[in-house]
Amino acid sequence: MKFQVINTDGAARCGMLEFERGTVRTPAFMPVGTHGAVRSVTPEEVRACGAEIILGNTFHLMLRPGVEVVERHGGLHRFMHWPGPILTDSGGYQVFSLAPWREVDEAGVRFRSPVDGDEVFLDPEQSVAVQHALGSDVVMAFDECTPHPATQDEARASMELSLRWAERSRQAHGEHPSVLFGIGQGGLYPELRLECQQRLEEIGFDGYAVGGLSVGESFEERSMVLEALGPHLPVAQPRYLMGVGRPVDIVDAVRFGMDLFDCVIPTRHARNGHLFTWNGVLRIRNRQYAAETGPVEEGCTCYTCENYSRAYLRHLDQGREILFSRLATLHNLHFYQQLMQAIRTAIEAGELKTLADRLAEAYREEDEGD
Repeated sequence: MKFQVINTDGAARCGMLEFERGTVRTPAFMPVGTHGAVRSVTPEEVRACGAEIILGNTFHLMLRPGVEVVERHGGLHRFMHWPGPILTDSGGYQVFSLAPWREVDEAGVRFRSPVDGDEVFLDPEQSVAVQHALGSDVVMAFDECTPHPATQDEARASMELSLRWAERSRQAHGEHPSVLFGIGQGGLYPELRLECQQRLEEIGFDGYAVGGLSVGESFEERSMVLEALGPHLPVAQPRYLMGVGRPVDIVDAVRFGMDLFDCVIPTRHARNGHLFTWNGVLRIRNRQYAAETGPVEEGCTCYTCENYSRAYLRHLDQGREILFSRLATLHNLHFYQQLMQAIRTAIEAGELKTLADRLAEAYREEDEGD
C-alpha cells in the first residue's frame, strides 16, 4: 500500500491509497459486505456506484461458509467476484455484540456460534490467520471493543487488553504482504485515547483505526474524542473511523482528519424505506409519496432515479417486493459515493465547512427526531 495526501482544508485531507488491486480516493466510504456480499446488489453494481474498496467480516466468514471454502476459490476476491481492494474487520466488534454469550480473557474470546450454537474460540493469532487466508488487502488487528458507557477504569482495562492483543496481532502478521491496521480504544476519555495511539505507534502499524465510537455515544461525545485525537494521529498513514456512517457524522469526522469509513446504514436504511438525499432522509413509506411521479431526488444519476418514480418504489415496498430492496440500496450506495466525491471536491476548494453546514441543515429534522 502507498498513501499520499494531495489536498488539505484545515485538518481535513484528501488523498490516494494505492494497492495492487486498485486505487482508492480518500476520504472513502466502504460498503459493507459482511458475508461476502453487499446486501441485495451485485459487485458490478457496487462498483458502478463508485465504490473502490469494500469491507468483509472475518467473524461471519469464518463461521460460514468457513475459511477452507473461501481458500478453495482462491480467496475472498474470487469467491465474491470483487476485483478491488477488500478490508476485513477482525471480528472484535461482532464478539462485542455477543456480550451475553461470550467469555473474554487474556488468551482470547470464547463464544457460542450464532450459526449452529457450537463453542468457538477466537484470539489475535487466529483472527489474523483467517484474514490472511481470505486474502484481505487490509487486515485489522484483533481488539476488544470498549462498551458505552464505561468508567475510566473500565475503559483503561479494555484498552490495555486491546494493546496486548495488538502486539500479538502484529507478531502474527509478521512480514505478510497485506497491510495491517491497529485499532485504538479508550472510550470517551481523551487521555486514554492519546496514550493508546502512542503505544500503537510504538508497536508499528501501516494505518490506524479509531474503534469504539459507534456504540451509542452522542454526536457531541464522538466529536470531542476526534477533536482531541486528530492532531496526534500520524500524518503519513491512513486513518479509519470504524462503523460511523450517517452523512453528518462522516463529514464531521473528515473535518478532524479521518480518511476511511464503513457502515451498514446506507444498505440497512434502504431496506427499511429510508432513502438519503441532499435534502435529508426521504421516508418512502409515507403516504404522501403514493402518487408522486418524480424520482427519489431530482438530478440524481443513479439507476433507480433515472428509471423509477417515488410512487413505484413505494408500491414495491408496500408489496414487499425484493426489487424494492435492490433499487433502494442502489440509490443509497450511489448517494454515499457522491457524498464522498463532494467531500473531496470541497476539501480541494477549501470549502468543507460550507458542505458540512449544508448537510447539518438538511439532516436537522432527523437529528431532532433522534
